[in-house]
Amino acid sequence: MSTGGPDLFVICKSCGSEVSPYITECPYCGSRLRKRAPKIDREGRVAEKRRRRPPAPSLPRLRHGEIPGIRADSRPYATIALVVAGFAGCVLWRTTATIRDELVVAGKPWGHWWRLFTAAFAYNNTGYAFAALGTIALFGWLLERRHGPLPVLALFLVGGVGGIAATAAVYQVPVVMGANGAALALLVAWAIPDLLELRAHQEVDGDLLGTAAIAVVVALMPLVAPTASWIADGVGVLAGIAIGLPLARLHQEA
Repeated sequence: MSTGGPDLFVICKSCGSEVSPYITECPYCGSRLRKRAPKIDREGRVAEKRRRRPPAPSLPRLRHGEIPGIRADSRPYATIALVVAGFAGCVLWRTTATIRDELVVAGKPWGHWWRLFTAAFAYNNTGYAFAALGTIALFGWLLERRHGPLPVLALFLVGGVGGIAATAAVYQVPVVMGANGAALALLVAWAIPDLLELRAHQEVDGDLLGTAAIAVVVALMPLVAPTASWIADGVGVLAGIAIGLPLARLHQEA
């Protein structure tokens, strides 16, 4: 029956002799009992081996603008490039009359396919430019933080350039410019995760009312800017749904 005190002896595994628990070699056969003698506490008992604490996790040196424990967000370079290009197109339209016809889609663009791209960055209406580029800047930045630059560029191409191409295909003599379709594509793609949460009766983080107000302003641009296209609006919404749904699913699984 154990009394809680130190062991009086241990059994040597080689010769079976009873030996002191405080020695490292058997005095009868010379076999090694342990690598080092055990530590004895004040009460004469063998002290248990202390386990080493695992090293505390350490963070690398903080970069400029980084909060401790949080990775610094990279700049939304794709969104910045799209907005800067839009402002440049707006300035060129107002200051350089000789190249206006090369920037926009005025008539069927057969043989001038590049105008489908340049027209997405040209604006002849300051309010139209402010609404479209402001929406692209806001929701492009939010999407690029969440998914990176490629989805932002894809949404701009499909919603903006695709909307202009669809308008040119439908109208006999189309006159279209600006990226209202791209703005709506980015807006819809960003709002889809919140709409899915709202449908599932979950708490929504985003401001859907503010987003809806911006969407209405952009969608009604053809009323005040004849070069904005209703067809581009529809293409932008469809592009936002088609690209935004898979992005939302991937974001939920991640």
